[in-house]
Amino acid sequence: MNTFEDIEKRFGTPRELSMSFPMSSSEFQNLKDSMRDGRNSDVTLCIFNDNKIIVIAKPWYPQGLYRAPSGGLLPDEDLEFCALRETDEETGAKIKLEKYILRIYVAFTSYEDKVNWTSHVFTAKYLSGDLKPIDTREIKEVNLLSLDELAALKEKLLECDSGGLHYRAALTEAAIKEIKNSPLAKPII
Repeated sequence: MNTFEDIEKRFGTPRELSMSFPMSSSEFQNLKDSMRDGRNSDVTLCIFNDNKIIVIAKPWYPQGLYRAPSGGLLPDEDLEFCALRETDEETGAKIKLEKYILRIYVAFTSYEDKVNWTSHVFTAKYLSGDLKPIDTREIKEVNLLSLDELAALKEKLLECDSGGLHYRAALTEAAIKEIKNSPLAKPII
């Protein structure tokens, strides 16, 4: 299994950020329920297919709302394995990780309760596969968007009454900034 040190040697040392987002009590309980197996982090992927980014829509998202694929990192699971597994489940794509761009520490709060979460954000290059969700219970659609089209979804994410989607808006904004400011973050096509 790759350690974080191994991952950073292969994919670079990410920029670190800290954020905090309030959640409704029901959304917060859903988050806590998802953590019963010990998960407290995810891998989020900015996957380039030519000059577009592969994005997903969850079944409950309003029409036209997308975000980067991501998935929970299981306790003792290899970060690279998780990235490849989640990409396959959510998009049907085979990928190659390129650069580890962000490590985001986030606190989700609901009244007096708090959960700490970490997102590991990578850029990746699409290699092959039909772009369609394998896990259709979790993902309703896969699409391709330019970085500008993805950035334009920020307002749509913020319109939703969801601390998780507000976090995804901030994560997406930070990832796009990192990609645009670092020529090494975008895969060579």
